[in-house]
Amino acid sequence: MSQAEIIEKIQKLKKEKNAVILAHCYQRVEIDLVADMVGDSLGLSRKAAETDADIILFAGVSFMAETAKILSPDKKVLIPRPEAGCFMADMITPEDLRKFKSEHPGVPVVCYVNSSAEIKAESDICCTSANAVKVTASLGAKEVLFIPDKGLGGYVNSQLPDVNVISFSGFCPTHMRIIPDDIDSMRNKYPGAPVLVHPECRIEVIEKADYVGSTTGIINYAQQSSAKQFIIVTEVGVVDRLNRDYPDKEFILISDKAVCQNMKWNTLEDILISLEKDMYEVELDSDLSKRALLSIQKMLDVK
Repeated sequence: MSQAEIIEKIQKLKKEKNAVILAHCYQRVEIDLVADMVGDSLGLSRKAAETDADIILFAGVSFMAETAKILSPDKKVLIPRPEAGCFMADMITPEDLRKFKSEHPGVPVVCYVNSSAEIKAESDICCTSANAVKVTASLGAKEVLFIPDKGLGGYVNSQLPDVNVISFSGFCPTHMRIIPDDIDSMRNKYPGAPVLVHPECRIEVIEKADYVGSTTGIINYAQQSSAKQFIIVTEVGVVDRLNRDYPDKEFILISDKAVCQNMKWNTLEDILISLEKDMYEVELDSDLSKRALLSIQKMLDVK
């Protein structure tokens, strides 16, 4: 079956089943051809919750589909490749979190949304890479536990000198592969090109950035900037989309190591099969889902 035929079948099924397809921007770029929305994980889940769709198909990794289900408990949520997990999210278990909390009694827990539903449910409040500093500051605490990402936790700690941010030991392998020498090398090759860095990176890399922000933040910065060249320090999918959408500018991937293989597992064929057969539905315990929703809602209430 050709790509065009697969796309045509998917579009027909979407209408028949009243489905929306969400694509995280680390996905294969061709998945955008069938996606109704492309972006960051929480933003996609929030937008999908506002639709009247009966089915949400999330082209991403497992925690993203779980978040969609938490925000849309009455919708059917499908994930085309349920084995596509997140290495960082898998680095902390509920037992790990309970132990971490017991070692720091009474200290509030800030949970990066790149976590399982179980971890969200055990936390005080969630955050995204875009609002992590603001959410942490909103607690008014002298100490916070930040899970699971020591990269983002380290960045938050650097921005809040009056707060002791105690980070769990998890990390994003894709972003942690980038080292300061990569930045120096690219700056030599492309002098004057702004360096745009995701805050899951090493603090030593973050310190060399011209701009630090979420995936959406990086895209918006590149769109609005008058610069014509940019060094992009995040997953290659962002570079693919920037080069496609802004052909008058040049976007340079920091390194060919900046690839998340799990994010590349979903294909158009997988999406077709999942939607055709209603395969790989995400199901969550209702009590756990409500507790996870509470930690997300507390984040959304932060002004």
